[in-house]
Amino acid sequence: MSAPMETTSGAPVAEPAGGAVSASGGGFQARWGDRLNPLVVKEVRQGFRTRIFWACFGLMLLSCVVLALVAFVQTRDAAFSQFGQTYFFAFFVCLAVVHFFVIPYSAYRSLAREREDDTWVLLVLTGLGPRRILRGKVLSFLVQAALYASAVGPFLLFSYYLNGIALPTILVVLGLSAAWLVFLTVVAVCAATLADSRMGRGLVHFVVLGALGLAFAMALGIASALTDAADRLLHTDGVLLAMSICLGLMLLDGWLLFEVAASRLSLSTEDYTRGPRRAVAAQMGVALLAGLVLWWVDDKKHVVTEVFATLGTVHLTLVSLFMASDVDGQARALRADTGPWSLMRPGALRGFRLAVLLLVGWNVAWFLAALFSEHTSSRSEPFRMVMAVMPAYSVLYLSLALLLGRMSKSDRFSSPAAVRLLFVATVGMAAGLPPLFAEVVGLEAGDSLINLLNPVVGVANFSSHDYSTGLPEMSWAMVGFLGGLALLCAFLADRVLTEREKRAHRL
Repeated sequence: MSAPMETTSGAPVAEPAGGAVSASGGGFQARWGDRLNPLVVKEVRQGFRTRIFWACFGLMLLSCVVLALVAFVQTRDAAFSQFGQTYFFAFFVCLAVVHFFVIPYSAYRSLAREREDDTWVLLVLTGLGPRRILRGKVLSFLVQAALYASAVGPFLLFSYYLNGIALPTILVVLGLSAAWLVFLTVVAVCAATLADSRMGRGLVHFVVLGALGLAFAMALGIASALTDAADRLLHTDGVLLAMSICLGLMLLDGWLLFEVAASRLSLSTEDYTRGPRRAVAAQMGVALLAGLVLWWVDDKKHVVTEVFATLGTVHLTLVSLFMASDVDGQARALRADTGPWSLMRPGALRGFRLAVLLLVGWNVAWFLAALFSEHTSSRSEPFRMVMAVMPAYSVLYLSLALLLGRMSKSDRFSSPAAVRLLFVATVGMAAGLPPLFAEVVGLEAGDSLINLLNPVVGVANFSSHDYSTGLPEMSWAMVGFLGGLALLCAFLADRVLTEREKRAHRL
């Protein structure tokens, strides 16, 4: 036994036993032990024990060794070789098979197997929560991907010494590949949360396989283009801008998908919508700021406002459909702190209100930018009309889907999936029936009055002008009619959702 130590007051204090760590060391280990996700360690250890890991690792390493030997033989007698580009792409293909197909698919199967075997409940009982569990799943497979990359890395660097490829090109391709790998892994993990039934899981399984195959082909195509013409492409402003936009989309959409997956795995008594809705608001804010900066740097050209406004509205409409089609009401534990405009809280009513505000705010910002954009006089008026009617179309058909689904007392038509199908059906009918009717009655398929409520042809009509007179083909009176109709439908949908939430809270 160790003798006790004495303090300045004379009170004995027991000395730590031999082999015990100090308080500061124990506190440091405890802090990092709490921060480290234990699921990462579990999944990495489990992954290293699987046959698929060692089979893929062995085949990948064997392929790289064979390619390196072939390169050595081919360049041994060459005084000045230019084979670096060819062999870099060959080594990259070996890594891409694992990074863009095996790793994301394994991540998908890992979470899907947890749900199929009902072991997800055991993970939830650990107290980690859905968000930390999903983060652990993603990080564990990224650790495995890093091990694969560390094995292929020397071979990729070896291709640089074969001449024919620059080091910045290698770094750019590998950087984009890393971002693509993270995005695909997040998407694959999120896809495992989509379906609950066996048939739905089978369908999602085939969709994931097809999507990963397409992603693999896209990665090879982009890598081939960059390695072939990197000196020219990397000095082009358009290519650099496209790469920056793609990186931003992967980051923001990956965050949104991760939050959606976490919300799907959360309990109904939790505030499961805060993460996804906060991600959507932040996503649109960052996109608006980036678009305005680009618009200012690009000398206020109208092309920037058109592209950002159109793509942003389409994206926000699809996201709004999922927010507004949430279940009615919320758990009793959340009602006390929920106000009429607590838009981040669960419930279809608050999701619909947030969707309308985001759609209107996004297009108002770009409408103001359009007022100061530099374009021809014949182009300015139609473009401002488009900025005004795009949110009107989105709000109109979103409200119609909610009215058709939620006005019925049948749970079959008021479910989130039914509302989304109704939205697709109404938009499809509105886009297809007016041109067909115009052909039947002997008018032009793009007639302005018949296609006034057409969300596809109508936007095209509002964006066009008469080349002979220079005046827009549509009028502001039509814009006002669409806006008024959208506001009326939005008000009715809001009232219907309010009544359904009150009814759900009474049950």
